[in-house]
Amino acid sequence: MDKILSRDGTSIAYRHRGEGPPVVLVGGSLDTAETGAPLARLLAPRFRVVTYDRRGRGASGDGGPYAREREIEDLAALVGSVGGAASVFGVGAGGALALEARAAGVPLDLVAVYEPPYTPGAAGLRYKACCTDRLRRLLGCGDRAGAVELYLSVTGVPSDLIARMRRAPLWSGLVAMAHTLAYDDALLGDGSIPAERFAAVTTRTLVVCGGASPTPARLSARALADALPRARHRILTGQTRDLAPQAVAPVLSEFFAQDGLDLRRAS
Repeated sequence: MDKILSRDGTSIAYRHRGEGPPVVLVGGSLDTAETGAPLARLLAPRFRVVTYDRRGRGASGDGGPYAREREIEDLAALVGSVGGAASVFGVGAGGALALEARAAGVPLDLVAVYEPPYTPGAAGLRYKACCTDRLRRLLGCGDRAGAVELYLSVTGVPSDLIARMRRAPLWSGLVAMAHTLAYDDALLGDGSIPAERFAAVTTRTLVVCGGASPTPARLSARALADALPRARHRILTGQTRDLAPQAVAPVLSEFFAQDGLDLRRAS
């Protein structure tokens, strides 16, 4: 993997595939650059696709203490490395990061997100506060595996599957990144959609959710699209939070190539 230094000196590991207009894939909680590789391969025939390890994950550094601004600077550094502007697709908390980056002025041509985990509404905010408290207690006492289990259960992974995952080789890698769950928790704030901040997201935005995702996730995606100045909402039939790359790749290819962007960025 290649590496680039963020503004605070943290090393961010990334790789790119393909040629054409640049598209950065921003992973969600416990994701690495490798998680985005299947989607990157599908987009690479048309775009220059960048996948990266967000700070604290994989081969990237972890300059502390965590702040949302540092992650925005990480993404800005990657965008600068591919020509100073790019489009972006963020999954889960990575979608929230993409929107925060655009709101902060990072030059993003187009933004697409899949189910950023905002929890609007009084019940959702109470639930988020409860999860934050439990996560802090688990990490505070060093129970990194417990923190991963909490995250997986909150995102709808059945308990029997979690038990199988604990016995799989991938488990140690998830536990190694457990502390970054607190990063994403901080990124999302109290769980409400920051409508005032996102009023600055004036670029065209696509908010996607799965048709088979839980009702709160679908309602949250709709509320997010309504809060953004130039967003449209799309439902992918049959998709869940575990998004299939082959289902979203055609949607992203069409969106990122709209209005001649494909030809303009390639010339």
